[in-house]
Amino acid sequence: MGVDQDSNKPSSQATGEAAGWGSDVVADVLRALGFPYAVIVPGASFRGLHDSIVNRLGNHDPQLVTCLHENHAVSIADGYSRVTETPLLVILHSNVGLMNGSMAIYNAWCDRRPMMILGATGPVDAHHRRPWIDWVHTSKDQGALVRNFVKWDDQPASAEAAVESILRANQITRAAPHGPVYICLDAHMQEGKLERVLPAPPVERFAPPRRVGIDAAALREVDSALRAARKPLILAGRVSRSMDDWRKRIAFAEHYGATILSSTNNAPAFPTTHPLHVLPPAGDKPTKDESALLEQSDLILSLDWLDLAGFLRARTGDAQTQAPSRAKIIHCSLDGLLTNGWSMDHQALAAVDLPLLAHPDTLVSDLLESFPEKASREAPASHWTTIVKTPAAEGDFDLSRLAFGLARWSEGRDVTYARMPIGWPPQACRFTHPLDFLGKDGGGAVGTGPAHTVGAALALKGSARTVIGVIGDGDFLMGMNALWTASNQDLPMILVIANNRSYYNDEVHQERVAIQRSRPVENKGIGQKLDSPAVDLCQIAAAQGFETHAPVRSVAELENALRAADKVIAAGGRYFINAEIIPGYAG
Repeated sequence: MGVDQDSNKPSSQATGEAAGWGSDVVADVLRALGFPYAVIVPGASFRGLHDSIVNRLGNHDPQLVTCLHENHAVSIADGYSRVTETPLLVILHSNVGLMNGSMAIYNAWCDRRPMMILGATGPVDAHHRRPWIDWVHTSKDQGALVRNFVKWDDQPASAEAAVESILRANQITRAAPHGPVYICLDAHMQEGKLERVLPAPPVERFAPPRRVGIDAAALREVDSALRAARKPLILAGRVSRSMDDWRKRIAFAEHYGATILSSTNNAPAFPTTHPLHVLPPAGDKPTKDESALLEQSDLILSLDWLDLAGFLRARTGDAQTQAPSRAKIIHCSLDGLLTNGWSMDHQALAAVDLPLLAHPDTLVSDLLESFPEKASREAPASHWTTIVKTPAAEGDFDLSRLAFGLARWSEGRDVTYARMPIGWPPQACRFTHPLDFLGKDGGGAVGTGPAHTVGAALALKGSARTVIGVIGDGDFLMGMNALWTASNQDLPMILVIANNRSYYNDEVHQERVAIQRSRPVENKGIGQKLDSPAVDLCQIAAAQGFETHAPVRSVAELENALRAADKVIAAGGRYFINAEIIPGYAG
């Protein structure tokens, strides 16, 4: 069979004939479930499924998206789901591919991302293994490698069992709270000839469950508490990207006249420019102003706020104290359903007066529907945007000037920031749409920023939104070859590197230790610098199909680079900006 000039298109399409091989049935079910892409690093352990996707399905629905590393394959699916809230299909080669992708799987777990991961093993039946290679690529209980940070895993032994396994995994990953699932397919099962016709079942009869509502008594208690409170505060955390839910959250806050605080840990839950969002979005620990707001509030409603206990404890300056807030606390979250004994990503245990096991957007919707009478409460006197001091364009080109330069460029545009680096000033975060920002990496992983941006660009391809990732130089250098996939898939995007030529976050840590031990602070950069020689980041990006020019070292040069980027992405291309900033964090 010949190959089309476009390597992503097979030279013949699917014929619609009955499935003849084990992997054909798997491919049919994947198509029926609606997976648009399968992100892969090729491997012989799933050569049967690879053939079925290409030569039975015609390489569409799903279409293969080729990557250069398994961590990028998983992270691209993570970035995709940050936009769509739906799982992408990832296929990893054998035990070695799963090991390569495991860090990104953990990150997706902490991010609470839906994801369907198919793996493969050499023939379970040793009689069918090829010498050497099939033996080293076969493991007993391969799922044990990731079982502690996936929602479910399975290793079906037949084509019939594989169908049920995929249907079950699809239900599980799409049900909140989300998380990745893993299925390991026996290579011999994939390549085995079917003895009878196995049509794909009607997948609509295996759909995931809908959101569960909250009982009437609990709704009355929450409504009464919000109305009785003098200064209610809503901590808006992990919520949906739906525009309908976004509008309901705005209506909800206005309905009860409650002050809102959102977080840069997550994608926007509420417009930061709204009058009720009285402070810039929060980070891991409350600022002085945020601590004061927490102390003044007599009722705090948490909509799945990440690390509620840690955030409330840190208001006193001591995150380790067990002293609870004096305010009444209502916490609406499903996250406790994923708590296990291996990972501590469930965070500290919060003192809560009314825990609600439900999706937070369900609570918002149910309250608006059940209690239509609007609460009477005075609007806040001031808003944080009126007192923000924008740094002058002249001066050292630091992270703050980079951030505000990009913020000015973003005004009046539909821009999706796939990632922002550590130390980004929250005052530069003017979010008015649920897709303006997609949150940080929940697992604190390394090298995920490039692939998250590629995944977001894949999800938003053909939309009116401009995708931009702003990441550190260390993050880029660990994940740089994810850029090749963006070019291979012809995804318009901008990547900006906040390049301080250091693993700077660890310089901060070493400085703290040196001060604590009365040792030389000037040694903090030893073992941290990414200099001598300086890495030519632009050449790395250009080699993978990105347009780029010289590094930028001022606000004026940044503005010129962004004008060039506008022209490139308008034509459907990709642009790379190496912003050489001085070390340091905003503020």
